[in-house]
Amino acid sequence: MPPNDVTSLLHLNTGETNDADVIAIGLQEVNSKINKRLKDALFTDQWSELFMDVLSPFHFVLVSTVRMQGVILLVFAKYYHLPFLEDIQTDCTRTGLGGYWGNKGGVSVRLSIFGHMVCFLNCHLPAHLEKAEQRKEDFATILHMQQFEGRAASGILDHDLVFWFGDLNFRIESLDIRFVKYAIDSNILSQLWEKDQLNIAKSTWPVLSGFQEGPLNFPPTFKFDVGTNKYDSSAKKRKPAWTDRILWKIKSPGVGLGTGGHRPSRGVLSVSQLCYCSHMEYTVSDHKPVAAIFAVQFASKTDKPPVEIYVADEWSRPEQAVVRYKMAAGFHRSSWDWIGLYRVGFRHPKDYVSYVWARSDEAVSGLQVMFSEEALPKGKGEYILGYYSNTSSSIAGVTEPFQISLPRSEEGSSPTGSSGSSSEEEDDSTLVLLAPKSRSPSPGKMKRHRSRSPSLAKFQGLILRPSSRDRGTSRSPSPQSRCGLPGDIPTIHLPQEELGCRGAKAKEPRQTASSQEGSSFYQTVQEQGGPWHVSADSPLARADPRNLGLLPALRLEMIDQALGWRRENTDQGYSSQRMSPSSPPGCSTSPKEASSPHELDSHSCALGH
Repeated sequence: MPPNDVTSLLHLNTGETNDADVIAIGLQEVNSKINKRLKDALFTDQWSELFMDVLSPFHFVLVSTVRMQGVILLVFAKYYHLPFLEDIQTDCTRTGLGGYWGNKGGVSVRLSIFGHMVCFLNCHLPAHLEKAEQRKEDFATILHMQQFEGRAASGILDHDLVFWFGDLNFRIESLDIRFVKYAIDSNILSQLWEKDQLNIAKSTWPVLSGFQEGPLNFPPTFKFDVGTNKYDSSAKKRKPAWTDRILWKIKSPGVGLGTGGHRPSRGVLSVSQLCYCSHMEYTVSDHKPVAAIFAVQFASKTDKPPVEIYVADEWSRPEQAVVRYKMAAGFHRSSWDWIGLYRVGFRHPKDYVSYVWARSDEAVSGLQVMFSEEALPKGKGEYILGYYSNTSSSIAGVTEPFQISLPRSEEGSSPTGSSGSSSEEEDDSTLVLLAPKSRSPSPGKMKRHRSRSPSLAKFQGLILRPSSRDRGTSRSPSPQSRCGLPGDIPTIHLPQEELGCRGAKAKEPRQTASSQEGSSFYQTVQEQGGPWHVSADSPLARADPRNLGLLPALRLEMIDQALGWRRENTDQGYSSQRMSPSSPPGCSTSPKEASSPHELDSHSCALGH
């Protein structure tokens, strides 16, 4: 279970994180028992919730996450950097039980940061002193198996900069446990460094060539009695070791540590480690969490965001809610792109208050949209606009914070509410059952997360759940309607006129102020359950729309209830609802009777889902 306070762990009380631009957090051995996994599949896991809640007031937004059983990797960035973070992809590789189990292996998030390719790799390698060779083989397997789309950096080591961290499980050889504890108590840690397996391997294993690590000036982080700062007192009496590590590698072999005294030439990148420490105050695990802070110096390869958004300094009247935007010449737009209105301090790109579709137009510049009055939040507050690109599944443009000050409604409530609010029509039976990366009103393509195992090809009869990329299908809403397919046998019976599927033309949705859509949110794990702070989704994962401030995509009902609802509404001449941003174009409905996107999400595309 996560601790109550991670302030010191993330260095939020030192001022260092205020200057940070990116934070990567790696966890291993997060609870992944079957009952916990099922809960995490429907709701956001507690670790992800904790870090989003703690970091959002510091203007950090979740950029990407990936989970493989108990191994989780989260990457955050300041909101104003989001348009310059592109080509975001994730991957994972199982190495446990010969490649069939994800208790060991690696997960990665790669992205382009101001034009430089950076990869974060979080690993959990085999345990025990005698398994050093197995650790080397597993790491080589992870490097070989993980491949990304695009020519810029298809493999992990092709990236300009790689951060490798996690429970690497390297131990201290030869030395007796009594001498190890004596060296720790006497603070003569240097006598242990030369017997550290990872230090030895860096000079003997070709696969580790070029990886760098700061000095281990903190005590070994494994193994402690849980709840204490006392090394293992059980009958096994495990020898203390630096199992939890953070390393980095720069692609260009001629570029060493930066001194910070000059601006590098265009394309050159340098790294300086500012801090490398453990946190003894955390006792929730038999490991102590480790953190590192880096200064990464480079020349930006991009000067302008893909989308520039222009807005007034304040919206005091509904007619002022006009948004103008301009796209870069090479920007790949989509009819599913949208512009979201966010509260200052939002947690992730789908944590919006309201949105409008980014209208398709032949013009390259001068594009304009307008938020309807009912979509605007009432009262006073600071907000940010962000252009969400469905093609890249990321925010391609943001504004500076601006004010919205509109009179509250007479009832004292607004249909927009906060991103975490739910409508009166939403009940506890509403669950999101969408595929990974589907939390936006636009369709989730599921193209950017892959899961690889070195043994998948060995036993073709073994049924494992492949990634969506391998399946070639998506269970999220998409531009191609799946409603009314020939031969479909629906398990939830709803009136056809309600579904609006037989050749109906999609209507543009009326603007709403509620957060839209549900999604995959995260699963997978670290013995210590402690994050890595680097200042630099598994297909099983799902999220609770109420926790994430997202609306439901599917309501589950008993057959009797559905049939009763059908008879009742057929008798009353019930008219179908309008299209919501999470419904595909083939499932349009009339806007007359709808009061919120909940209605259509709950009923209109049950067959497609």
